[in-house]
This record gives sequence, C-alpha cells and structure tokens, in this order.
Amino acid sequence: MKKKLLNGPYLAWMLLFAIAPLFIVVWYALTAEIGGERSFSLANLQRVFEPIYLRVIWHSLKLAVISTFLCFLLGYPAALILASRPFRRRTILVVLIVLPMWMNFLARTYAWLSLLEKNGVINSVLAFLGLPALNILYTDAAVVLGMVYNFLPFMILPIYSVLYKIDHSQIEAAQDLGATPLITFQRVIFPQSLAGALSGVVMVFMPAMTTFVISRLLGGGQYTLIGNLIEQQFLTTYDWGFGSALSLFLMALLIVMGGLLMRSRGDNEGGLW
Repeated sequence: MKKKLLNGPYLAWMLLFAIAPLFIVVWYALTAEIGGERSFSLANLQRVFEPIYLRVIWHSLKLAVISTFLCFLLGYPAALILASRPFRRRTILVVLIVLPMWMNFLARTYAWLSLLEKNGVINSVLAFLGLPALNILYTDAAVVLGMVYNFLPFMILPIYSVLYKIDHSQIEAAQDLGATPLITFQRVIFPQSLAGALSGVVMVFMPAMTTFVISRLLGGGQYTLIGNLIEQQFLTTYDWGFGSALSLFLMALLIVMGGLLMRSRGDNEGGLW
C-alpha cells in the first residue's frame, strides 16, 4: 500500500506531462475539422508524404547522420583518452567536457555566430595569419558544426562509462599472448565498448534529428529541418493537425531507428565477436 502511495506522484506526473500531451498529438494528427467538428481523417498524415516534406525529412536525416558519425569519430578517441587517465586527471577532464553543458543551449549556439560570422573571431585570426576567410555560416556545414559541438558530450560520456569498467587484466592477457595494440583494440576493447557506443549514437542522433534552434541560428533560416517545420506549424501557421502528424511521424521514425540500434546492440552482446 505504501509503495502504491509513493508511486502516486510519479504516475500523476507521467499522466499529466507525458501521456496526456501524447494523446493530444495523436488526436490532432488523426482528426480534421469538417463542418465545424473534428472527425477522423488521414489527410494530415498523407500530407507528410508529399515530396516537398519528404525532402525536408531527408535533409534532416542526412544532417543528423553526418553529425552522429562525426561525434563518434571525435568522441570515441576522447573517451579512450579519458578512460586511460589516472583518476584525478580523469575527473578534471570529465568536468571540462560537461562544463559547457551547464550553459544555456541557446547561448552556446549564439556563441558560434560570433565565431563564424564574416568579421568574427575565426576569420580575424585567419586574416592575421594571411589565410583565406572561412565562409561557412548559414550553410549545412555550420549546422553540422553546431550539432557536433552541442551533442558531442552525449557521445563521449556513454562510451567512457563503459571503457573505464573494462577489466585491464583482459588487455594484459591479450598483450601477453602477442596481440598487437590494433588487435587488442579490435578483439578486446571495441567489442566491450560497443554497447556504450550505440547508446551514444542514439543519444546524439535523436536530438540532432529534432533540433530547430541550431538550424535556425546557424542556418540563417535558409535551411528548414523537420524540427523547424513542426515549429512553424504550431507557432506560425497554427496548423496543429499537420504539426501533430509531423510530430507523430518523427516519433515513429525515431522509435524504429532506436529499436534497430538497440537490437544490433543485443546481437553484438550475444557474441558477434
């Protein structure tokens, strides 16, 4: 009885802030106003598959995949370095990685505007060195850069949390058996860290796919991603039905891709290596 009472606030919170909003999204996505009343309709979902919106979804998916891949390329070596440091240095490095996340997300993104603009810090340094200016602001490259900067810690920390738990006696045994550092990494370290890597991929890909602030600021409004499209439907055109349909489609897409990644994680833990 006491456990049920303790679960009450949590259940009420989930009902009010998770289940109820999701129900509202589904309701608006699957209904349309006909004759002054809302009736069941698939018209909103059908609009999602129009070519103009499929191009937006594809563009969002492409940038999210590129950002996730770059985060993995940068995050895995960083996690390896963290895991190999002594405890004190490791703690300091983890704090330095997490520290930017304590700042406001919007402020961090605005900072890149001052860095990348035509007369910004980066171009001023390049001009001082006699190098050509870097003109990537309001391009896909700037959006990807903003995503990588903001979401990189979500890749590093899950991988690091798995790497530092690896039993070093296994690495020593591989070395004693004559394994080269590359073979040791391939056969011992990487397979055991794959679960953390896949968790990092999920944690980076999902916000990268749904972001709208980064694309609006660093893309200069010239690049519409699915997050921007959903925002426009709710705040500009007030087409809540279509906005809900886009949200529902995006949720389904993320659930499917997350499920596939988690399934591959389970397969790898089952003895792929």
